[in-house]
Amino acid sequence: MIRLKKWAAALAERATRRLVNKLILLFSTTIVLIVGSLTLISYQIIQKESVNSSIASTSNNLHLVNKNLEAYLTGMEVLSQPQLRYDEIMHAIKNEPREYASRQYLENYLRDLFFSRNDLEAIYLYLVEEGKYYAIYREAYTISNRSGTIAQLEQQTWYKQTMLSKQNRAYQSFLNPGEETGYAINKDKITMAFHKVLRSIATREPQAVLSFYFNSKAMSETMKDIPLSKGEHVLLLSPDQIPFYVDDRAFYTRASEAGMLEGMNGRSDGQYNWSNGDNRYLVVDNAGANQGWSLVKSIPYQEIYEAATKTRNASYLIGAIFLFIAVILVILTSNAITLPLKKLAYQMRRFSEGTFNAEAEVKGRDEIAYLARRFNQMVERTNELINERYKMKIAQKNAMLKALEAEINPHFLYNALQAISTKALKHGTDEVADMVDALAMTLRYCISGKETVQVYEELKHIERYWVLQKARFGSRLRVITDWDEALMELYIPKLSLQTLVENAVKHGVERVSSPVTIKIKAYSDRDQAVIVVEDDGPGIPRERLEEVQRMLTAGFEEREGESIGLHNLQMRLQFLYGEAAGLSIEARDQGVTMTMFLPKGDSSNVYSINR
Repeated sequence: MIRLKKWAAALAERATRRLVNKLILLFSTTIVLIVGSLTLISYQIIQKESVNSSIASTSNNLHLVNKNLEAYLTGMEVLSQPQLRYDEIMHAIKNEPREYASRQYLENYLRDLFFSRNDLEAIYLYLVEEGKYYAIYREAYTISNRSGTIAQLEQQTWYKQTMLSKQNRAYQSFLNPGEETGYAINKDKITMAFHKVLRSIATREPQAVLSFYFNSKAMSETMKDIPLSKGEHVLLLSPDQIPFYVDDRAFYTRASEAGMLEGMNGRSDGQYNWSNGDNRYLVVDNAGANQGWSLVKSIPYQEIYEAATKTRNASYLIGAIFLFIAVILVILTSNAITLPLKKLAYQMRRFSEGTFNAEAEVKGRDEIAYLARRFNQMVERTNELINERYKMKIAQKNAMLKALEAEINPHFLYNALQAISTKALKHGTDEVADMVDALAMTLRYCISGKETVQVYEELKHIERYWVLQKARFGSRLRVITDWDEALMELYIPKLSLQTLVENAVKHGVERVSSPVTIKIKAYSDRDQAVIVVEDDGPGIPRERLEEVQRMLTAGFEEREGESIGLHNLQMRLQFLYGEAAGLSIEARDQGVTMTMFLPKGDSSNVYSINR
């Protein structure tokens, strides 16, 4: 035990020397893990939210702008339709070679169309059968009219597309510098053209081709509704994926070469990822519901993740600051924690060296204070056990002295009783001789040196006891024994059963003149043996019962009254068997029941008692 205490004290002292470093490492690691984990998780969440938010906002924006673009394109279609004047225009085209009025009508018609919009740079009306054209265009500070003939216009790509179109229309983009018009027009000022075939209602043969050339004014105003941040680009594609608007032609050229537009093929969700070297882009496109024109916006992931990156860097900075502060606080806290531990370890070392009045200082209500209180309780309990053991030794010696005083040379009494029995037999008083023999055997049993005896020995002693008591009470005393045969080999404290029986006789038979039955029974109950002595006598008052029950739980110095025998038996049981053994007493309207509990042994129901 002392070695264990010394080892514990030494271990506690060594632990306190390393506790500060361990706490610093523990809290630093915890803070790094928590801050790092939260930062990474929040960074990933913010990244995902940023991408989703960018997709949602961009898609909504492109959808709204695309509606405006479709209205703009629809306006071109409406502009090219003669509507109610269709017959007049067809008549003027047919009679243009012969009638001046027809020629004048066509010029006025083009002039009205030109001044109806402010984004037109030129309008050309090509007469298919005549190979002749009428034009109105913006030139310097004035609006000019022109007419003339042109050859090889039918070889132009846009012309062929227009003629083959089921809708009798075609759009032409001038983002490509090599794009041709067939007309003498300044292509630097125009961005796109709209061509419309005017056919005869009767024969459906093409009569003329009406071409509108637009500048970038209206298109740019519409595209301004698409906000562009650093690195973002937008372009407008026809259903044939021909670009009609780009905010940066150089970027469009590089993107085309890198295959950005190829990612749109087969996509239905309106978004895809595209990489150009080390740069990754989120590409969002929106197709118009009517004509199928697509607005495509490319957004660098670097810009999308900018907010997440700033948040992550800020978290790392805050985590580093917290870590620095935490290390300082842990050092201060660890020193405050280890100081009481060092003091406690010092007191433990004193206790292990034999200083049993060692007492640790208790401050606060934390675990260290709890440990100090427990140590103080251990010291106090150890001192109590030492004193209790010392007092028990003294009590045992006193009991032995009193037993020796009470013996009055029991061997002399036993021999004297044998002489009296012999004398009674000579005079023919057999009853007296039996009583004397029973008393002698009882005395011989009492002075035997055994502490525990087997049950059958105790029962034989009880039979001799009944001989003496029946000689006293006669038919008033009736005895019933119901003992489990499996318990006949048990070892029980000597005179323990007599103590219970004698208490039943004293408080049950002696106080009444009517017959009283005393029943002795024993049985097994799980891991213990139960011995019961009960009578049907007058019982005992409640106050007396409470006094007896209190006496059974009293200490050695508190013994007094008439229940010393029961108290001594209770102490013997607990001394021999521990807390698992004991007595209990219960009173009824008629009679008293006393029960003795004994723990069973390891094998064969034999108690592990030093006999």
